[in-house]
Amino acid sequence: MTATRRTAIVTGAAGGLGLAIAERLAKDSLDVALIDIDSAGAEAAADRIEGARGYGCDVTDEGAVVELLDRFESDFGSCPDVLVNNAGIVRFGDLLEHSAKDFRKVLDVNLVGTFIMAQQVGRRMAGRGSGAIVNITSLNAFATSPDAGAYPASKAAVAKLTEQFALTLAPLGVRVNAVAPGFIDSGMSSPIYEDPEVRAFRGASVPAGRIGEAVDVANAVAFLASEQAAYIHGQHLLIDGGVGISLKKQMPRKAPTRAEK
Repeated sequence: MTATRRTAIVTGAAGGLGLAIAERLAKDSLDVALIDIDSAGAEAAADRIEGARGYGCDVTDEGAVVELLDRFESDFGSCPDVLVNNAGIVRFGDLLEHSAKDFRKVLDVNLVGTFIMAQQVGRRMAGRGSGAIVNITSLNAFATSPDAGAYPASKAAVAKLTEQFALTLAPLGVRVNAVAPGFIDSGMSSPIYEDPEVRAFRGASVPAGRIGEAVDVANAVAFLASEQAAYIHGQHLLIDGGVGISLKKQMPRKAPTRAEK
């Protein structure tokens, strides 16, 4: 590694969206650390990327995160230039039947885990005077889904947390933004699209005409992590093929008459 190469941490990177993001950042010549609660999975995923390293860590454990960052700085020579908070879980189910245990678990990983990582890495970035943090939220943060349990609430909270960290860290030289995936066939969402009828139905509802792929999200993360986004702070970039603006597309009406045009 040379002193001029930038570095990145991607959480939840043993597979799916996190791995795709790590691979995309590596293409931009960043040295990447893949973090996952599944340490063996993180190490195996890192073997697929030249110069990458895999580490096991529970992002909800503040002490473990501090130890991880100390180890990262020892291995890579400095604190990361980029942090991507991708680690997350979902517990599907009707809220009326949802257990408090499941609700708390989703909030703990998705919200508290993001807070701990952003805070601990943000402090180190601020001490250096530079850095970029990208939080992965969801279209569910802005348009909830049935039977999604605590997931929409957790991602909406991460969206607001992104803005709060951006306000705090911008004067210290650190950018904080969020990427909100829509219908993406990757990671936790992949089982949804194994049903051809569901895939076709969802795909037909996307103005862009297709279900998104992990690379679509990874490209957006790479942009926000780059110097091309140097003046972007506290923003939410929806990667959804236009789903978020297409509510009325789902409600057919008769063609307007000449007088109505």
